[in-house]
Amino acid sequence: MKTIATQSKRRAAFTIVELLTVMSIIVILIGLLVPALNKVKVFAKKVKQSAQFHSMEAAIELFNNEFDGYPESGALDSTNTSYCGAMKLCEAMMGQDMLGFHSNSVFRADGRDAMDTMDLYNPTADLTARKGPYLPPEGADAVEVQEIWAGTTGTGTGPFLPRSRVLCDVYTRKIDSGRKVGMPVLYYRADTTGRGKWHDSSAAASMTPTDSQGNIYNYLDNQDLLDLSMPGAGPAKWSKEAVREHHQ
Repeated sequence: MKTIATQSKRRAAFTIVELLTVMSIIVILIGLLVPALNKVKVFAKKVKQSAQFHSMEAAIELFNNEFDGYPESGALDSTNTSYCGAMKLCEAMMGQDMLGFHSNSVFRADGRDAMDTMDLYNPTADLTARKGPYLPPEGADAVEVQEIWAGTTGTGTGPFLPRSRVLCDVYTRKIDSGRKVGMPVLYYRADTTGRGKWHDSSAAASMTPTDSQGNIYNYLDNQDLLDLSMPGAGPAKWSKEAVREHHQ
């Protein structure tokens, strides 16, 4: 006759069928949980992006109140150097050196004044002439174009000065340098003077960097930036498919 202790010891072991059943349940639960976690992650990104745009909107209004006008967004600066809307937005919000926007700035890519007599963003310049930064530096994600594109196979920084900065969104991706960056936040200043109350796509082909052909904004304001290679994708352009993949 077998003792009770021996019977209990044998009963403590699991059978193969029991183990397979438990493992199957775990796999099913993981299968149900992963999509839910992915949805939470996507939702969290959307909330973070919404918060970033809300902060930018408030910052632009502060700029407007301070200077009685919104930042410029033209494709060129006053010296006909490429300095797109995204870069002008970053300067207006942060300043070219991240120490605030200089009240004498005319949005020149090289950071000089209108008469070309002063480097407005010299570190030794009088900081009392600065306004802002209108966004917190730690959350602005202002990145120099040379950090994003100079190390990428393809067009490099194109027509832009390497130190020019852009504000990037929260949808980061790993680039060749190993850094994770988002896509540049594009900025187009709307023309609300009465001549531009619409956007006629048929007029796009006849637009120039200084003439929007009566449209509410000029698509060329950021075109030179869009013509650069997509970070981490060699010479590929920022196609609709690439943008869609980046934001998934």
